[in-house]
Amino acid sequence: MSADMLDKSYDPHAVEERWYAFWEEQGLFEAKETSLAPSYSIVIPPPNVTGVLHMGHALNNTLQDILCRYRRLRGDNVLWMPGTDHAGIATQNVVEKKLAEQGMDRHRMGREKFIEAVWEWREKYGGAIIHQLKRLGASCDWKRERFTMDEGLSRAVRKVFVTLYHEGLIYRGDYIINWCPRCRTALADLEVEHETHDGHLYHIRYPAETGQGGLVIATTRPETMLGDTAVAVNPEDERYQNLSFEAVVLPLVGRVLPVIKENYVDQSFGTGALKITPAHDPNDFEIGLRHHLPSVKVLADDGTMNSEAGRFAGMERFACRKAVVEALKKEGFLEKVEPYQHAIGHCYRCQTLVEPNLSRQWFVRTKPLAEKAIEAVASGKTRIIPEAWTRTYYDWMHNIRDWCISRQIWWGHQIPAWTCAACDTVTVAMDSPDACPACGSSQIVQETDVLDTWFSSALWPFSTMGWPEETPLLKTFYPTSVLVTGFDILFFWVARMMMMGIHFMKDVPFHDVYVHALVRDEAGKKMSKSSGNVIDPIEIIDRYGTDAFRFTLAAFAAQGRDVKMSEKRVEGYRHFMNKLWNAARFCLMHLEPQQRAHSPQQAAGNASESKIGKIPHGGDSPLLVQGELQKESAVPDPEALDLYDRWILSRKNTVAKEMAEALEAYRFNDAAGILYQFVWHEFCDWYIEIVKPILYGKAHDNKKENTLAVLGRVLKDLLILLHPFAPFISEEVWHKLPGTEHSIMTARFPEDAFSDPVSERRMTRLMEIVSGIRNVRGEMGLPPSVPLDVAILVQDADLKDFLIEHEEILIHLAKLKGLSLPADGAKPKKAATTVVDGATIYTLLEGVVDFSKEEKRLEKEIGKLADELTAVSSKLNNEDFLRKAPSDVVKKAEEKRELLALRRTKLETNLKRLQEMGH
Repeated sequence: MSADMLDKSYDPHAVEERWYAFWEEQGLFEAKETSLAPSYSIVIPPPNVTGVLHMGHALNNTLQDILCRYRRLRGDNVLWMPGTDHAGIATQNVVEKKLAEQGMDRHRMGREKFIEAVWEWREKYGGAIIHQLKRLGASCDWKRERFTMDEGLSRAVRKVFVTLYHEGLIYRGDYIINWCPRCRTALADLEVEHETHDGHLYHIRYPAETGQGGLVIATTRPETMLGDTAVAVNPEDERYQNLSFEAVVLPLVGRVLPVIKENYVDQSFGTGALKITPAHDPNDFEIGLRHHLPSVKVLADDGTMNSEAGRFAGMERFACRKAVVEALKKEGFLEKVEPYQHAIGHCYRCQTLVEPNLSRQWFVRTKPLAEKAIEAVASGKTRIIPEAWTRTYYDWMHNIRDWCISRQIWWGHQIPAWTCAACDTVTVAMDSPDACPACGSSQIVQETDVLDTWFSSALWPFSTMGWPEETPLLKTFYPTSVLVTGFDILFFWVARMMMMGIHFMKDVPFHDVYVHALVRDEAGKKMSKSSGNVIDPIEIIDRYGTDAFRFTLAAFAAQGRDVKMSEKRVEGYRHFMNKLWNAARFCLMHLEPQQRAHSPQQAAGNASESKIGKIPHGGDSPLLVQGELQKESAVPDPEALDLYDRWILSRKNTVAKEMAEALEAYRFNDAAGILYQFVWHEFCDWYIEIVKPILYGKAHDNKKENTLAVLGRVLKDLLILLHPFAPFISEEVWHKLPGTEHSIMTARFPEDAFSDPVSERRMTRLMEIVSGIRNVRGEMGLPPSVPLDVAILVQDADLKDFLIEHEEILIHLAKLKGLSLPADGAKPKKAATTVVDGATIYTLLEGVVDFSKEEKRLEKEIGKLADELTAVSSKLNNEDFLRKAPSDVVKKAEEKRELLALRRTKLETNLKRLQEMGH
């Protein structure tokens, strides 16, 4: 075979575009609705239709793709269900901004025209992230792509709402909800992000109704006092045991407020007297229900004060705060103001400060649903990995509150409830009613609110497979095998899917939930536009190729530990891809040329001409079909093989087993690390170097034929092992190998039982000896081009015979001109000593190293390092530097000091060793 079958250097971009198109054309991502093969399924966490690929998406989908490609290689019938989320608030905000640029708004357009505009936007821009996922190599079953607003999913959403309503698990009521004045909609608790702010605590005196005395309350939101309907004190608080009055007067308003006794009141906060505002605080709302207090709402939906605010009506809420404080000060009610740091809720979409607001909303009664979801995890039906997240899941589920599911926006699933204008009867039904079922009036109006985006997402594992119909797809693939998700949506989405899946499917939605960590920058900081540390995945792919990027993500995806991403790390794995490419080129120069597909077009042609037609995927008899397609390359009897051939075969099989175990346990970083070590070090650095003299030799003896057979087999299996992580380069090289047909995606995962621990131990000993000699070279600055003489002293006769048998390998790998194995003797003069298990290695340096010159070089380098170490230590001993410098700068300085100290110690050891040898 000529070396030009693989280009001299690897160009990922041409390869990626070519092979991805081939995979799609050949239907290699498609699952079978029915099959005798084991089923394996994953539903993609649907990205927002407004989204573009970020690092979180890249990590999440890379891990899913690794699992799917791995399970296909094991012969499974794999369904990776793709789709996008309509993202109600986010999408509506995007379209409203576009309209505003054109001088329009949704209210002037009207609901119907606005929704048409959103659909148009979705058709035009909504596929961007799908294209980017394909760039990432995602092997989703794209022909089954779903959208949370498509016809089938909309029907499922309506069915769930109607069913839950008639079961009494959905209700409508007045309740304190989180309200975003910017988006003008309710938000679920999980949609509120809390941030710490520097605010103020205002101490306000409420005079007693009797005119004698009064109470001082403390609040961070003085504008809400206009809606107060009581003041509460703790019945155990000794300060208020003998009050001479039962009511106080609300300052600025004049309303008489009862003083009530309430155990909820924290005696240590402020003065221990609490203003009660049932319409604007969730805890006050509950207190109001217990004490039958009225609710006075003073805030309008747009964040301004309403008519109940009296003289402050029409003011923006924060302007009102200032005005109220000034009025309290002027009228003598403000006792004092003090700084106060507290957490304030923000809208997760627009970051506007959220207001707790009394509103009429639709809710899901979650307690009954949560109980079964808790039991499913407790019984092991669903595992959460890492296990640490299980406790967090329990904490949230045990303390779950009813879920507010109505949103005051237009884009989304409009709630299927109709109210009769004549008799107020509410009708909830699958089909739009023509008249009120109670009074027959045609004056019925549909609810204008839409459902929370997470409501439709909660049905994703079964709605995407055709529910409420009992489809073959559901029968084959539900429950799904695993959900791969970030911890930030464990409760937004995962817990709700658990509740809905168990309730409607009578089974859990997934057997495993793998929770991955965040992708941060190289300093461990969260990526954000404001910090300027955001890394764009597509830019990284353009620069280094998809495979290098994917391998980096996997290599650092340790359970429970955030991924620290940097371009240097991706560049390092780009070198790994180049190493693999060059190794493959070398192998292909020596392997026998046979009929093979050189391009996707030829590969497709081979598939169509085969006796079994187009390659089935996840077929009824995967072992037979894939066995016919991908015949195992013949390997001679291991007993006939040399040590290094037996060693690499045994190591390959061990690596395959260890990698499979790691992936089954979701230890992606371990699987990637095992492969990296084997490919770069064992296969490329050791095995290929050992067999080069054999392959370049002109003789065609059995040794060479055996080695060629082993080389081809190991390279082939190595590509299969790499495929889940690096699908493009593995596919490209695969098609150049002798004996391969069609796609690597139809190959079988290596499951060779051959194991030879004895050969592995013996090769390890040879490699340790060579490494010892190479270390001396490095310490003395001797390049491989300088041949060395070495004497190895061994006491064990068997070891000596072993070294004599493999003398050629030692001489070749260590670049020696002479190797002796004396029975005994003193240490030679001017020789470096290395001790390896059972052997003492003397590397003879007389006439090779100028000891005096080398001593001076080392002394000069040690002096330079000492100066650098003094400078960085001085900086770290400076209290001013430690106080003012950012933590990451201090950390880098500490790391630099540690590295300099280690380097100096190593050079001092080398100098001492050199001086001992030279005298």
